[in-house]
Amino acid sequence: MNIKINAVHFKADKKLEEFITEKLQKMQALFEGIIGSEVILKLENTEVPENKIAEIRLIIRGYDLFAKKQSSSFEEATDKAIEALRKQLLKRKEKIKGL
Repeated sequence: MNIKINAVHFKADKKLEEFITEKLQKMQALFEGIIGSEVILKLENTEVPENKIAEIRLIIRGYDLFAKKQSSSFEEATDKAIEALRKQLLKRKEKIKGL
């Protein structure tokens, strides 16, 4: 799976990139049709501690899944986004089996 990680207005450290890559690799086991993913990490300039945003687009054959989550850490935001994508992927898988 091809994984692109883009950090907006900051440099993501190696540990964060490895964390995201590892989590997305596990998604491959759920569904073989995953072609790649695009991850955008943003840092919002607000007074609220939950100012870290993770946007993940999962590219599958004929269809894209998207999740955007905001949290106090990029790891937590990524976990929430991947969990949302996992639910979408399972729904998509059920829909395909039903056809």
